[in-house]
Amino acid sequence: MDLGSRPLEMRRTNKDSLNKNVSHNGVLTHLAIIMDGNGRWAESKSLPRLAGHRAGTENIRSIIEESAKHGIQHLTLFAFSTENWRRPSSEVEGIMNLLKNVINSETSPLHQKGVKISHIGSLEGLSKELKEAISYATNLTRNNKAICLNIAFNYGGRAEILEAAKKILTDDISVRDLDEKTFSSYLDTSGIPDPDLIIRTGGEMRLSNFLIWQSAYSEYYSTTKFWPDFKKRDLRKALDTYKQRTRRFGEISTG
Repeated sequence: MDLGSRPLEMRRTNKDSLNKNVSHNGVLTHLAIIMDGNGRWAESKSLPRLAGHRAGTENIRSIIEESAKHGIQHLTLFAFSTENWRRPSSEVEGIMNLLKNVINSETSPLHQKGVKISHIGSLEGLSKELKEAISYATNLTRNNKAICLNIAFNYGGRAEILEAAKKILTDDISVRDLDEKTFSSYLDTSGIPDPDLIIRTGGEMRLSNFLIWQSAYSEYYSTTKFWPDFKKRDLRKALDTYKQRTRRFGEISTG
């Protein structure tokens, strides 16, 4: 499949950019997905939880391809949160090894399709091998234009905001110069437009500390399907639902 090449639109979160973000004809620039339900999917089939995480990774490439087909320029996947470290050590270790293996096996095929791979979150606590895999993938694909795949791994929205505040203080930014645009430039997603739509699989109705600054005006879509069962047709259904919505950003609809 040829994902093609599309210019990447860079937007910031301020009043002017919010107005430009208004959806026309269902145009969607940035899609974010909370990939939830891997463990429950495995348990429903009497399989170990790690089997669910493995099945979840096998679902990613087709969703990337379908997203690019619909003109989505940025796809952010929530793979591992800062809170997930609280899970049993065996499961955490298995997820880490699984991610390393997936990066090593998928980077080349995604690179050939023009996918740019980026990491958002902290590298702290990750193994040397995993850090090297992430660095290799991001460096190899950094000039690709088909679609930008942002992997949120070891990511937490509050931690991201706190880290941004620390950097602002370190850079001695004056109160007079601090606005939403400046603050956004210190986030992990600097240079990436805010998500137009956030999809959560697994039936839960919460953001779970995901892109909490960036999602201020995002549309939200929840499905009871577990992530391993979320297929291209399910993504199309979510996108069709998004097309029916009117995004006002606090304004009164004139249509």
